[in-house]
Amino acid sequence: MCSAKSKSLAFTGVLLSCLEMIFSANTAPDTPVIDQAYSKLSNSITVEWRAVPGATNYMLTAQDGDSFVETIVKNSPGTVTGLKPATLYRITVRSINSGGKSQPSPFRKVKTVLAAPILSVHSPSCDSIAVSWKAVHMAAGFSVSLVRSDGLGRMLKQNTTNTSLIFTNLDPGTLYTIKAYAWNANGMPGDDFTYNQRTIPCAPVNISIEEDEPGHLLVSWSSVSLGHYYVVFVKSDDGLEVHCNTSHTQCHFQSDCGFTYFISVFAYNKAGQSPSGDVLNYTTAPCCPSDFRAVFISSDTVRVTWAPVRGADLYETRAAGGSSVVFCRDTATACTLSALQCSTPYTITVYSFSEARGCSSSCAPQYVATAPCSPEIKNISKEGLSVISVQWQPNNEEAMYVVTARGEAGLWHCTSTRNSCSLMDLPCGSAFSVSAIARSPAGQSLPSYSIPLETAPCCPNDLILTQVTQSVTNISWSVGRGAQTYVTTLESPKGQAKCHTLQTYCLLGCITCGTNYTVSLRAISETGLTSSCTYQGYSSSACCPSGVKLYRLSNNGIRVFWRVSDETIKYNADLHGSKGNFSCTPSSGLSHCDITKIPCGDVYTVVVAPVTDKGPKLTFCPKKIYSVTCSGSSVGMVIYRGKSNAKHI
Repeated sequence: MCSAKSKSLAFTGVLLSCLEMIFSANTAPDTPVIDQAYSKLSNSITVEWRAVPGATNYMLTAQDGDSFVETIVKNSPGTVTGLKPATLYRITVRSINSGGKSQPSPFRKVKTVLAAPILSVHSPSCDSIAVSWKAVHMAAGFSVSLVRSDGLGRMLKQNTTNTSLIFTNLDPGTLYTIKAYAWNANGMPGDDFTYNQRTIPCAPVNISIEEDEPGHLLVSWSSVSLGHYYVVFVKSDDGLEVHCNTSHTQCHFQSDCGFTYFISVFAYNKAGQSPSGDVLNYTTAPCCPSDFRAVFISSDTVRVTWAPVRGADLYETRAAGGSSVVFCRDTATACTLSALQCSTPYTITVYSFSEARGCSSSCAPQYVATAPCSPEIKNISKEGLSVISVQWQPNNEEAMYVVTARGEAGLWHCTSTRNSCSLMDLPCGSAFSVSAIARSPAGQSLPSYSIPLETAPCCPNDLILTQVTQSVTNISWSVGRGAQTYVTTLESPKGQAKCHTLQTYCLLGCITCGTNYTVSLRAISETGLTSSCTYQGYSSSACCPSGVKLYRLSNNGIRVFWRVSDETIKYNADLHGSKGNFSCTPSSGLSHCDITKIPCGDVYTVVVAPVTDKGPKLTFCPKKIYSVTCSGSSVGMVIYRGKSNAKHI
């Protein structure tokens, strides 16, 4: 419990306090006194003062010429904000309560510090950070520091009067904290500016490009420390560009033949893109000619043509077949391959070459076969009349062989898939050159060597026999084409007559009268070929009579007598004189005939000859001359005056 004195003192204190509060509420507080004022930030000034009894608030005023900024605070210290950097202000403080404001305190002059430089930061390379800023008003210099954000490593600091600098030898892909401030001529630092920047990753290295299969490019590289992902740019020489985003260390790209590709690989993290690694170029193999055509010029020569293809500087054409390979190289889009083997399948391929890439190895071949080899004629023989057999050595199972006989008379052909054929109806007496060719789907061979062929001479179409004398016959005939000499033969059981001549006629002697003969002729060519020709049989005329005599008959007539060997033959007697011509023909079997009323006193030529059914009378029988004289009356005696004076033709 409190004593009465103590209670009295406590009451007195409370009363005094209440009176003081009442008094204070009705009067303005005392004027404060600034202890210190300073600027740590470019837009504010901080003021410190001693507290004033009865003051509930304080008013801070910063005046710059005619402009000022006021701020109400509760107590000390207080800060005036919204100021201009590097500006001198008059700072005053007033205390405030319900009774009003006190008078301003004595002012202090305080200058705001310099503004902080506004940094522009980037990482130009994987081991550097570039910092730049605009000029700061009233700044005499700048201080920039850099330290790893994870606290590892040492701080780097640079003072400069420039507005940019670069920190180098940094760790790639690492986050750094950059802090910068400016100072004035008195060395007073201004606001600082803090910025976090990560260095970009280093450029990818060990970049390689390979064409793992035609039409596909594989780009690979080594992993980059602190690289989050990679972008590969591939640009072809026609301007088209594609890219690939990946977190792996390789990318696949479609490629076309005959193009050059330029490849760049970049690594990325939050700081951005790394510098470009080595820019590589890769040229794909030139395109293959796929539309080439092979045309045979001859059985051993083929001309290959094609359209030009992209990326090719040179072309090589190869023909592989048999035991040999034929090739040619040219910048032109055509090639002629010669000296190929006949009747041989070939694989023809056209390859493209480029200086950058070399040969295109995936070009598709074309399969062709050369024409058959020339056949070789082994034998030519005569099989029959106007039939010639030709034999050869076959050399191609698919070939059709064509044999041609060529001469002035024309062309004759025969064909076969085997080893022989026959030429039919060749004209006689003709010369031919016989050759053979082989035809197959691949083409036609060169002709074989020609073999001469001569057909036997032709038989004369016409043959005429004329009996000149009783034992001599003349034979004539038309020309037989191809014949040089002729052998004519008349043959009977009684004998044979023959002649060999260059002419188209011949006299055959030793002919037996009244005999049937077989007539044949052989036409012989210059080389000895012979044609045997048989004609219609020939019968020689009957024999001339012998013992021809004339006897006088009464009534001025003459009887002609003769002897015969065959009584079946009919004869005719002719008398020719200056006073007339007379004839008589007895009946068959008689050997005389009479001529009546013949004038006397004349000389007569008497011929007795067999009568023929064909042609004129025979003139080769003996002629005898008789004189008929007149004695006394009209007719004298018949006097034999001479023998035959017949001329043999």
